[in-house]
This record gives sequence, C-alpha cells and structure tokens, in this order.
Amino acid sequence: MSEAPPSAAGDGDAGGASVATGAKSTMETVKNVFSMWGKKVGKTAKKAEDLSRNTWQHLKTGPSFVDAAMGRLAQGTKVIAEGGFKKIFQQTFDSFPEEQLKESYACYLSTSAGPIMGILYLSSAKLAFCSDNPLPHKNGDQTEWSYYKAIIPLHQLRAVNPSISRTNSAEKYIQIVSVDNHEFWFMGFLRYESAVAHVQEALQNNYKTQS
Repeated sequence: MSEAPPSAAGDGDAGGASVATGAKSTMETVKNVFSMWGKKVGKTAKKAEDLSRNTWQHLKTGPSFVDAAMGRLAQGTKVIAEGGFKKIFQQTFDSFPEEQLKESYACYLSTSAGPIMGILYLSSAKLAFCSDNPLPHKNGDQTEWSYYKAIIPLHQLRAVNPSISRTNSAEKYIQIVSVDNHEFWFMGFLRYESAVAHVQEALQNNYKTQS
C-alpha cells in the first residue's frame, strides 16, 4: 500500500467550530438524506456503518463541512433532474457510442490548491473526474470559471494503489498512476471499498487485454 500524501486531506477539525447554531436545520436535512441513502446502499449493519463513517469523512475532507454537505445535496438533485449519472457522464465527457458507464463515485481529487469535490466515473473505456461546481482560474487579468476535469483512458493505467493514513484510519485514498507516471490521488469516498475493487478490476482486465 502506498503512503497517503500528508497534505491531501482537509483539517480534521473542519466540521467543528464552522458549524454554527443557525445551520442545525441544514445538518438535520443532510443527516436524514444520508440516512435514506444508507438504507438503499445495503441492508446489513456493516454496510450502513461503513457508509456513515465514510459520509462523515467525506464531508470533513473539504474546507467547509456545511458547504460540502450542501454541495453533495445539490449534486444529488442535479443527478435526479438530469436523468442519472449516465446522462451527466455523456454530457460532460466525449464518449464512444459503445462506451458504457459502469460505476460513479462521489469523492475528492487532491490538488495543489486543495481537495476538489466531484464525481469519479468508471466507464468501459476510461476513468474520468469532474468537479461538482465550476472553479475560478486566471486568464490574464480576467477570472474565468470552468469545471475541473481529469481523464485517464483505461489502457493508460499503470497502477491502482489503495492507501490509509497512518495517523487517521478514517482517511482513505486511492492513488492512480498512468503509464506516463502522472499521479492522481482520490479521497473522501462515500463507497471506498467498492471504488477500490472496481478500479482494480478495470486495471486487471486491461492487463489481460494487452497480454
């Protein structure tokens, strides 16, 4: 297992003082929504416990606990309004007619500017990440906004390494390494074990295809 990047995760206390009394109704709404998600994800106590733990860590990963919670709720509303993750994936990324979306995972991508919340898509052809919201960037003197995207074709995958923080076992990562040695660190998964299993399976299938 590779060692997690020391600066990847957000402040462990991000969810503490930042949650004011006025946000109680918001947090209750978030709690109820994730509780319903937990019932849909699995019936066993273990799965519900894992989802609860991963959800808490997911919300703590960003710089603002409340903003992360509201962002995740907004993303869920968008998915429903636009007809599901498959439709959003096809609208966001160039895809082949025969390309099939296999899985989608709410998570963060670690960058030099901090963790970016979004969705990691696994299709029959690629891994693709898109931020939930457009981010600002400078173009000369102008500030422009665009979605942060990262695309890794499956045939360019070299390694998929799960990793757990030595100081906090709740902080779990997946390091993706491409054949040209570009590294991508994903973290704050709501369904970490599933993400590891399916992305590693995609890598193994790619090896079999090339051999």
